[in-house]
Amino acid sequence: MKTSDFSYDLPQELIAQTPIEPRDSSRLMTLDKHTGETCHRHFYDIADLIQPGDCLILNDSRVLPARIYGVKEDTGARVEFLLLENKGNDTWEVLCKPGKRAKEGSRFAFGGGLFTGEIVGVKEDGNRLVRFSYEGVFFALLDEIGQMPLPPYIKEKLEDKERYQTVYSKEIGSAAAPTAGLHFTPGLLDKLKGKWVDLGYVTLHVGLGTFRPVSVDRITDHKMHAEHYYMPASTAELINRTKERGGRVIAVGTTSCRTIESVAQREGCFKESSGWTDIFIYPGYEFRGVDALITNFHLPESTLIMLVSALAGRENVLRAYKEAVKEQYRFFSFGDAMFIS
Repeated sequence: MKTSDFSYDLPQELIAQTPIEPRDSSRLMTLDKHTGETCHRHFYDIADLIQPGDCLILNDSRVLPARIYGVKEDTGARVEFLLLENKGNDTWEVLCKPGKRAKEGSRFAFGGGLFTGEIVGVKEDGNRLVRFSYEGVFFALLDEIGQMPLPPYIKEKLEDKERYQTVYSKEIGSAAAPTAGLHFTPGLLDKLKGKWVDLGYVTLHVGLGTFRPVSVDRITDHKMHAEHYYMPASTAELINRTKERGGRVIAVGTTSCRTIESVAQREGCFKESSGWTDIFIYPGYEFRGVDALITNFHLPESTLIMLVSALAGRENVLRAYKEAVKEQYRFFSFGDAMFIS
């Protein structure tokens, strides 16, 4: 199967640049994974589509305001750092622009001196290891001066940082939002719970590899980036109960989906589990946990559209995407949603 098999034509003007208000007023396309039938609704209708006895599994990861701007201490030259992963002991793996200014031993100041960083290592892929020095709480300082690491296809400035967070975000650590969850409001979640729909949470910290294009011709040659996940015992028990009673396990977003399927693969069942996953889901994959999926519309030739195609069938998905373009749906992170059932 080739990467080009997952391409489609998308006019640039359909790439959503700003979030819609209120969150749950975005449009919702439903897609029957068996028949390919589609229907057009709004996201607040999701409460009518999820039945008592079903469960929703949501990713509670919270996005770091991980883009910071600083100056090189000896020259005053401006730099941009993007924090990717906390390595412990105040050391982070980061992307640096321009990289030529970030040689080992170089020191940088951020936020007018709120904290400083020293390059302590250079990785083979060009990423840097930076050790930060500061007074106070690092994440509080980062929240003060950092900017949200919006995807490169979003050109508009985000006025409210919280609009790139889900309303249930809790565990700090993502470099990008689990965007399928951006459509939920507290009221909509309460409505679902009032219908005896159970909610469970997992944590998968989204890495920037989410946005990296597939650069190989054969999808089986693609190497996925690894991301850290955690499924608590309560969520594992909820999935088991839902399966036993004949309900559907509905993943909110591809990150929740990958977490559920990673646990099933790694453990052979659903129980408390944590670790790193580089699971790659594409057509031919046999789902062991996920029955249905709430997701956004994804980039052409991306691993995300391949995952969606594994669940609903490539032909069904590409036909639905073509219809979404025709109907002027909004695409990608701040765009509209799809419910595959």
